[in-house]
Amino acid sequence: MPFPSAPKDRDRPWVMRTYAGHSSPAESNALYRRNLAKGQTGLSVAFDLPTQTGYDPDDELATGEVGKVGVPVSHIGDMRALFDGIPLDAMNTSMTINATAMWLLALYQAVAEEHGHDVAKLAGTTQNDIVKEYLSRGTYVFPPAPSMRLITDMVAYTVTTMPKWNPINICSYHLQEAGATPVQEIAYAMSTAIAVLDSVRDSGQVPQERFGEVVARMSFFVNAGVRFVEEMCKMRAFTQLWDELTRERYGVADPKHRRFRYGVQVNSLGLTEAQPENNVQRIVLEMLAVTLSKDARARAVQLPAWNEALGLPRPWDQQWSLRLQQVLAYETDLLEYDDLFAGSTVVEAKVAELLEGARAEMDRVAEMGGAVAAVESGYMKGQLVASLAERRRRMESGEDVVVGVNKFDSTEPNPLTADLDTAIQTVDPAVESAAQDAVRAWRADRDDAAVAQALEELKRVAATDENLMAATLSCARAKVTTGEWAGALREVFGEFRAPTGVSSATTGEADGSLTEVRERVRATGDELGGRLRLLVGKPGLDGHSNGAEQIAVRARDAGFEVVYQGIRLTPAQIVSAAVEEDVHVVGLSVLSGSHLQVVPAVLQGLKDAGLDDVPVVVGGIVPDGDARRLREQGVARVFTPKDFGMTDIMGQIVDVVREANAL
Repeated sequence: MPFPSAPKDRDRPWVMRTYAGHSSPAESNALYRRNLAKGQTGLSVAFDLPTQTGYDPDDELATGEVGKVGVPVSHIGDMRALFDGIPLDAMNTSMTINATAMWLLALYQAVAEEHGHDVAKLAGTTQNDIVKEYLSRGTYVFPPAPSMRLITDMVAYTVTTMPKWNPINICSYHLQEAGATPVQEIAYAMSTAIAVLDSVRDSGQVPQERFGEVVARMSFFVNAGVRFVEEMCKMRAFTQLWDELTRERYGVADPKHRRFRYGVQVNSLGLTEAQPENNVQRIVLEMLAVTLSKDARARAVQLPAWNEALGLPRPWDQQWSLRLQQVLAYETDLLEYDDLFAGSTVVEAKVAELLEGARAEMDRVAEMGGAVAAVESGYMKGQLVASLAERRRRMESGEDVVVGVNKFDSTEPNPLTADLDTAIQTVDPAVESAAQDAVRAWRADRDDAAVAQALEELKRVAATDENLMAATLSCARAKVTTGEWAGALREVFGEFRAPTGVSSATTGEADGSLTEVRERVRATGDELGGRLRLLVGKPGLDGHSNGAEQIAVRARDAGFEVVYQGIRLTPAQIVSAAVEEDVHVVGLSVLSGSHLQVVPAVLQGLKDAGLDDVPVVVGGIVPDGDARRLREQGVARVFTPKDFGMTDIMGQIVDVVREANAL
């Protein structure tokens, strides 16, 4: 299928992408071909959680997660299928991958070499920002120090071997979703950039005279929320601060090297399940914030679909989002003028305010020893959890209006969701078993000696300060799997569990409704002979922990004793914690779509442990039909994003405990 050539100059304002990937490499390849044929000018690859966290599809932790939030890539054969028929040397490919970024880049390069492409001409981006994974998305694998070593090695390698590739995309996007204010988003992203640049500089792998090339290959991935003026000013502040930082701290003289190069995904978690048609205008306003200002215009834009709060968007939904960009770029006069906001006193004042706040917060992080130290201490995570708690408080009180959710919530029947089962795309459960069978067949049909040799060399290099990219490429060519590559490095580097931020998060004064729930929690505990204990569990590989953390904070403030051990737990580990802590109720948070697999496993585990009288509640992105199935299997309550009143959720959890104990 021929793909349209990318338009030039004025006709190509930014790279247009949709974030996509699901089910299998072959299914995702077909989706990419369709999107490119519709005028998309770049690819943005979504990987499933096992791939992001270094597990093969047949690993216990991968249960229910294969192909759900992205495409599974277990080895070089999957990468071949993913890009079959797509000219990699003519493509700009963004890969949202972090802990296993080096591995996926090696697979991409190896496939490009098989096609005869010049590696030096490959263009694209690996996200590769591990700091924000500890703070928000949760797809980290290794401790911070070896994770930073992987990033450093990739930066050094790409600058010399793949000069058109962006080896890291400092990603403040997820910081905003985790609660960051604009000031925190700027400050923590810049602090991460400093940590990376300092590490590359201090490694000695890049000569000082080429350090400008390192800076030039750094890019950023930013969130654009619906507060239009503030978000636009944030981008201008980012641009000014990056120019200042790279000139003064690193002595980069060439203005082209200092250019703030950024892409945008507009806010997905701000999209609503209630009246989801309102999400279209939200997406447009958020896109305008990062395109109207010529002096701080995004280099790449990808838009979510209107129905992402309901489930996995269909190809038609993604097409709609692509057309939003194309109408803005090709029908309006947006690109015909110089910067519209130059000289605006309002904009200049807001930018100055953001810069002042960001510099002060960057200084606080620097005093702690930098971004890595601020991760290890839990400082940044605690700040984000507290900021998100305050954001939710304003929404619940009505201080912040969300149309269709806490105001103007009366609605006509929505024809877009009249048949909800067809309004989102679902992943066939057979996808997981097919992927498991495929990876086992792959392992059986390869040279075991070559695999063992490649993995031993990887571990040897990991124990030194040699660059790991060559050993990783050897693993890719030897048909090593994703789980084997990550497993070998786990043996050398170890694993890590990041601070949850819950214990250090502070919240405002309790209102009347929370005071009432506190009294019910206390009274119910007295009737049962002790303080009520709630276990908050994150089963599987889903690392989006914002909801779980906010539930844990609100439950603590409501008087519960909260047991929360963080992300990435097996059902067996959650059951074990329920037994050891003698809890009164278990709350499971699942946003990855694996609820029909992991929740029944927890229910069965509790029954086997003699705790079938302990009620279970579930929260997450759960379609109505799935919620009915979970309740039929014994789940006491299912909460979805439309249940935004967290104090009300606490009251319902008390009801569940009282019902379970016949009080």
